[in-house]
Amino acid sequence: MRAQDIIEKKRDKQTLTPEEIAFLIQGYTRDEIPDYQMAAWLMASFLNGMNAEETQALTREMLHSGVIVSHDHIALPKVDKHSTGGVGDKTSLVIAPVAACCGVAVPMISGRALGHSGGTLDKLEAIPGFRTNLSLAEFKDTLAKCGLALIGQTPEIAPADRKLYALRDVTATVPFRPFITASIMSKKLAEGIDGLVLDVKTGNGAFMKTEADARALAEMLCATGRGVGKRVTALITDMNQPLGRYVGNALETREAIECLQGKLDGDFAELNIELAAQMLIVGGVAELDAARAQVREAITSGRALERFKQCIELQGGDPHVCDDLTRLPHCDHQVTIKAEQSGYVAHIQTDELGRITKEWGGGRIRLEDKIDYGVGLYVHAKLGDEIKAGDALVTAYYHDEAKLETLCARLQQTYAFAENRPAPSVLIKTP
Repeated sequence: MRAQDIIEKKRDKQTLTPEEIAFLIQGYTRDEIPDYQMAAWLMASFLNGMNAEETQALTREMLHSGVIVSHDHIALPKVDKHSTGGVGDKTSLVIAPVAACCGVAVPMISGRALGHSGGTLDKLEAIPGFRTNLSLAEFKDTLAKCGLALIGQTPEIAPADRKLYALRDVTATVPFRPFITASIMSKKLAEGIDGLVLDVKTGNGAFMKTEADARALAEMLCATGRGVGKRVTALITDMNQPLGRYVGNALETREAIECLQGKLDGDFAELNIELAAQMLIVGGVAELDAARAQVREAITSGRALERFKQCIELQGGDPHVCDDLTRLPHCDHQVTIKAEQSGYVAHIQTDELGRITKEWGGGRIRLEDKIDYGVGLYVHAKLGDEIKAGDALVTAYYHDEAKLETLCARLQQTYAFAENRPAPSVLIKTP
């Protein structure tokens, strides 16, 4: 086989065989197929589609490109959560220690920023010293000691996905259901879980813009997981505005810690409680009402925050950030964008907020870019809020003054207003 023949076949809208997909994935993982050929195949597949059999073959090859971890030394049910990505989505930092306090072990392998969305690993690495690059032995040891471990893909786990994940980000091939399914499930099935809770985002800040697309992705993900004997459930959640108030790595880490400290108002806390409760249900620990009560108690008692501190320390980070948020990275400059008219907030271009944060240094434009962890936004005005001219919409925290005028103008354009209050947005669209 030759890579160019397979690319040509997909370019011409033909279906690839499992053997052809195996040839591509195995060759790319072994560095026998270069980035430029895989980029061509990614785009050809993105434009022309993949059927269910191709998607299953891709998932299988990515899963078996590395080892599949076993946690037989831990008697507790092993459950993870995965979000399909959005803006301001930092739930993993809250629900992992919460679930670990409630009788579920959480072996979480996460990713970096992808497209306009933030990445859990980048938020964790905003904590000084925090190591997400644990070895498999360290991963298993941390999980055994504190009930959770938060890492990136090791060289042994789904190495094919590790390479493709980065390449998709820079080739504009992120929002494609077969790629998303194979990427998520190859990592999750490799990490040694019994069950999985999926948070599938929909809206202008999500990769799935419509609820129908989000439901189709949720069904594809659930079917893939259940097909290999895992307990899987999915929530469809709104991403037509940032989740919570902060966007940007250190700022989102701050908001997650504040939630663990007991700040339980707003949409961010609401979603944390529901996702953590679903993890307990999937793990067989509790039914819904009892699960929600256990989650709230884990936070209000301080047990979840202490568990997060323990995890931070075990992974080389500074646990004192949980008591002193000024230890997190921060920026020297800030500017507040104010409303130029009165009315009700009717629309927020959420993905644009993510792109602005990224372009100001809060994410990577190129693979080799370094992240400015302090960069980000505070969202003062959310959907349905009544705003008067001159009221604050967004505060930006930044270092690079050269981009100030351009990005402030773009921030101003992310908001649209109406004379009448719009219907309230529904955060969780499915049980």
